[in-house]
Amino acid sequence: MLDILWNIGSFIVALGILVTIHEYGHFWVARRCGVKVLKFSVGFGKSIWSHRGKDGTVYTVAAIPLGGYVKMLDEREGTVAPADLPRAFNKQPVTSRIAIVAAGPLANFLLAIFIYAWMYMLGMPALQPYIGDVPEASIAQYAGLKKGDLILAVDDREVGSWQDVNHAVARRMGETEELT
Repeated sequence: MLDILWNIGSFIVALGILVTIHEYGHFWVARRCGVKVLKFSVGFGKSIWSHRGKDGTVYTVAAIPLGGYVKMLDEREGTVAPADLPRAFNKQPVTSRIAIVAAGPLANFLLAIFIYAWMYMLGMPALQPYIGDVPEASIAQYAGLKKGDLILAVDDREVGSWQDVNHAVARRMGETEELT
């Protein structure tokens, strides 16, 4: 039961990060293009936390963390004061509107590149070559291997991982090897 709750919690956190990055992409480009942003919301439904910034933008975290939105000033969604018309989304050049709309997916794409690069730099620890089960009457049993043995070398060549063992054995396929 605890595993299920852990998985659900992890999913919600991961989705929250993706949504926040996505919406921030729209938000950031809209601001750079001079569009007035009225609301930046992560989640839907009733607001759990809200803050009004110096620029008048309302930042909100809502109860249902399955999405989000950036509400921009737009004549199609209500009346806009004549002084604010140059900052309305629908009054921007087509290139700016395309950039604002594309910025969300682009932000997610850049996040994916960052995460993959980070994972590549961290790497994965190599699995040490410990022997698992040794079946009865198997070649491993005849060779004297026992459950829990650690393979240190193949033909006097040190090995530190199962990948090293596989490469050493593959090089001498069909021949006799000595494991230590």
